[in-house]
Amino acid sequence: MEFTLLAAAAIAGACAYAMLWWEARHGNAATCTANLWEVGFVSVIAGIFIGRIVAMLIDGVNPIVHPMDVILVRSGVSTVGASLGALGVFAWQARRQPVAMADGIAAAALAGLAGWQAGCLVRGTCLGTASDLPWAIAQAGSSVTRHPVGVYAALAFGAAAVVVAWWKAYRQPPAGAPAAIAVIVAAGTRLGLEPLQPSISGGPVWFYATALAVGLGALVWSILTRK
Repeated sequence: MEFTLLAAAAIAGACAYAMLWWEARHGNAATCTANLWEVGFVSVIAGIFIGRIVAMLIDGVNPIVHPMDVILVRSGVSTVGASLGALGVFAWQARRQPVAMADGIAAAALAGLAGWQAGCLVRGTCLGTASDLPWAIAQAGSSVTRHPVGVYAALAFGAAAVVVAWWKAYRQPPAGAPAAIAVIVAAGTRLGLEPLQPSISGGPVWFYATALAVGLGALVWSILTRK
């Protein structure tokens, strides 16, 4: 794993932890008693591991025969595998209080995603398709300016994290609504920015669309079942 990847992960972790710290001081709406930081950290690490295994299998590499290749995260991690793996591990840890814990970690998850996307400035992976907009950025050694897609995503996730945290602290959202909003923002942002990526066929568009539909359905359910 290269150092820039570690730096981006550190930024993501710091942002998530800072959000949990802020919410703890201002009243996290979650009624769960679990340590959300530990639950989230374990879920993310497990998700990355699972996503790496899935990527190896897709590439035809046997993780049992080549165990050391598992740690070469920069060589590829399946977005779908990592996401589903992290959600599965989180669901198992939150099996006693699933809705409360999902709501509790929603803003922190968005903050962590914002930090991870902002880490593209360290990794040099922010740029997407060509653009003439005033804020477009040119890669070193190139005269072609491009959309800073990573920055767009970081701003969207960061703004959503603040809104969700404020909503939880100063209002009484329906149970499950903060988590649903987090899923909607995460999936909707990735889906919306996919055309600005260097290759519009590179991302799992079907996965983002499915997650968006699930998030919208969960939001409607939380509102209709509010007591």
